[in-house]
Amino acid sequence: MATHTADQKALVNLAALESWMDEQGLEQGAIGHVAKLAGGTQNVILRFRRGERDFVLRRPPPNPRPESNETMRREARVLQALGTTNVPHPRLIAACGDIEPLGTSFYLMEPIDGFNATSGLPSLHANSAEIRHRMGLAIVEGAAALGSVDYRAVGLSDFGKPDNYLARQVSRWQSQLAGYERYEGWPGVAGLPGVDVISNYLDSHCPSDFHAGIIHGDYSLGNVMYRNDGPELAAIIDWELATIGDPLIDLGWLLATWRGVPPVDLSVLVVEPWQGFPAPEELVAHYAAHSDRDLSAIDWYMILACFKLGIILEGTFARACAGRDPMDTGLALHETASRLFRRALHRIG
Repeated sequence: MATHTADQKALVNLAALESWMDEQGLEQGAIGHVAKLAGGTQNVILRFRRGERDFVLRRPPPNPRPESNETMRREARVLQALGTTNVPHPRLIAACGDIEPLGTSFYLMEPIDGFNATSGLPSLHANSAEIRHRMGLAIVEGAAALGSVDYRAVGLSDFGKPDNYLARQVSRWQSQLAGYERYEGWPGVAGLPGVDVISNYLDSHCPSDFHAGIIHGDYSLGNVMYRNDGPELAAIIDWELATIGDPLIDLGWLLATWRGVPPVDLSVLVVEPWQGFPAPEELVAHYAAHSDRDLSAIDWYMILACFKLGIILEGTFARACAGRDPMDTGLALHETASRLFRRALHRIG
């Protein structure tokens, strides 16, 4: 049995976890082979073995945010709901919404046999443009599959507030951006190109109706894992932003973060080699072939995604200006935010 580092013991009380697992009837004996996995934002992800079975535990960060425990409960709930669908996702084993056993809510899921493309491609994928092309189509099919799930039928009727979901988006993110004014030293919206132009476009072109479904909320190459033996998805991961709204939000997010979207590429979510991956227009066409959703306003969804993600990233820069985050990180994310806004302006024309 592998030994545990002090860091791993600090992240999770293994004796308490063993007791809880005993109550759930999840294998027997001591927990061993504990390894910390990368992924998500600041959440703790540990892989371990107990008995003859491997598990992955996901819990909030060591210093949880006020909403962290509820976010973890929501993640577990959506994974449980997806268990009867064809959406590739981590299979939920058990969840604990109570903070008593470990000090936070947490859940256990099946390990995923796969890789994240932004961390590097295995030789099979790196040496085949045909496989990389299929990888691009597969991620689109994942979004379409999620968007086709009847959220009521899988028990998520109260998981979000789809009424006026799209109409609420612009003002919600305008308020977020305005809130950065409290950080001393932030240059303000003047440091981002075309804020008013983008806001006005989104307000005046907002789709009047949509068919509600499950949204992942951060759908990109950074949040999927591919199979080691081919180009298909192994799982869509990191469900902390999942809700009920318009699933075309996820397609728009994918387009906003995709390579080859003019006028400039992003410096994040980089995959090499890229040659072979589909062009953005092919992603849209492939989604249309796997969904009956109206894609006539897909530009709006892509522009909204650029706007929203840019504002999220700008928050780190604003905090850096006030000395609350590292400035090198802040400047890098500010540059990415600027590129996202330039993408939105180019698409508006």
